[in-house]
Amino acid sequence: MARAIWTGSVSFGLVNVPVGLYSATQDHKVHFHQFEKGTSNRIRNERVNERTGEEVPYRDIVKGAEVGDGDYVMLTQEELESVEPGRSRTIDISDFVEASEIDPLYYQKSYYLAPADDTAKKPYALLVKAMEKAERIGVATFVMRGKQYLAAIRPHDGVLVLETMHFADEVRDPAKELDNIPKQTKVAPKDLKMAVSLVESLTTKWKPENYRDTYTERVTKLVKAKKDNREIVREETAEESSEKAVDLLEALQASVEQAKGHKPGNAHRVEKLRTRKADDGAAKGTGKGTGKGTGKGAAKGKRKSSESSKRKKAS
Repeated sequence: MARAIWTGSVSFGLVNVPVGLYSATQDHKVHFHQFEKGTSNRIRNERVNERTGEEVPYRDIVKGAEVGDGDYVMLTQEELESVEPGRSRTIDISDFVEASEIDPLYYQKSYYLAPADDTAKKPYALLVKAMEKAERIGVATFVMRGKQYLAAIRPHDGVLVLETMHFADEVRDPAKELDNIPKQTKVAPKDLKMAVSLVESLTTKWKPENYRDTYTERVTKLVKAKKDNREIVREETAEESSEKAVDLLEALQASVEQAKGHKPGNAHRVEKLRTRKADDGAAKGTGKGTGKGTGKGAAKGKRKSSESSKRKKAS
C-alpha cells in the first residue's frame, strides 16, 4: 500500500474531511550514476569553496539572495524558518470554478486525496458526489513541507485528485517573452479549410494507453543488451530531404491523404531495435565488437586458410 506524504483535512464551509495525500504518478525513466571513464569509480558531488577549493560542511552553509550587481544578502536557516507559512493541516477550499476556466498551463503535479479513516468516508463521498453533480473544481491553498501551494481539487472516478498549481505571477506572459508570434499574419481560406480537414482526420478518442515513452523503452533495451554482452543494431531509414521548399497547400493535401490510414497514439511508431552478440559485430567487421571477439574471428580465419592450403598441397 502507498504511504501518505501529507495528512490533514479538506475543508469547505464548515465541513472538514480528514484525508491523506498520495502521489498520483510515478517516474519510470532510467536513472544513471556517474563514473570516471574506464573505471568503476563513482563520481560524487561535493560542496566546495570556489576560492579555496576546500570542501565545506553542510552546517556551515548559508543561503544568499542576489540583490543586483553581484551583491548578496545572506540568510540563515533560522531566519528563513521565521517567515515560513505556519504549520497547517488544512486544505482550505475557498472557491469552486468550472474546469474549463483553468488553463492547463497552471497545473504542476497530481496527487490523490483519500479518506484518512473510516469516519471520513461519508463526508469524503459526499464531497465527491457534490462536485460531480455541480461539475465544479475546488480551488484551495495549503502548506506542505514548509511551502504554500495553490491547488485545484477535482473528482475523478470516485476519487478526489489534487493538482498543485502555479500562482499567477509564476506564469510568463508570451507577449513579453516571445518575439516571433504571428499577430496579423493572413491565412488563405483554402489553406485553413485543408488544415481543419487534417485536424479532423487525425481526431480520435483520448486513450492514454495509446501513448508510450518510447525513448525510455529503447534505453531499457540498450541497458539489457549491454548487460547480456550484446549490442543494439539500428535499422537504416531513408533520410527525409529538407532542401526542397514544399508548398503549404500541397503539404496539407498530402498529409490528409496520409491521415486516411491513421492509427491513434504513438505506440505503432516505435522504432524497432534488434540486438546481436557484441562478438558477432566484431567478427563481421563492424568495429563495434570487443577486442576479444576480433581476436577470435581473426584466429578462426587464419586456421581455415591454413587448412585449405594444406588440402591443396596434399591433392
